[in-house]
Amino acid sequence: MFGSALYLLGLLFSICGMGLLDWKFKLAFSQNRRAALLTTLIPLAFFLLWDGVGIALGIFFRGESSHLTGLIVAPELPLEEIFFLFLLNYTSLCLYIVFKRVWGKK
Repeated sequence: MFGSALYLLGLLFSICGMGLLDWKFKLAFSQNRRAALLTTLIPLAFFLLWDGVGIALGIFFRGESSHLTGLIVAPELPLEEIFFLFLLNYTSLCLYIVFKRVWGKK
């Protein structure tokens, strides 16, 4: 039933998990929503632009998988890519904050 959306469901599950860690340890969105939003959405826009250039040059292309929804946002750009890039940026932001806290206590 969910086979065609398995990857998207996994990404959403992971984003929710990061959100719980963020909330529990007061990392990004739970501390400063505006700064966290800008810090995740600006790189997201950059990476989508990067993907667009790569697609236009024929470097990036969408592979076939039974785990993808099949929804295409732009030529060769599946819907899941947006959620993956958001998760990548959100995870990076949270890790940066954690490392900053740990290394800043010396």
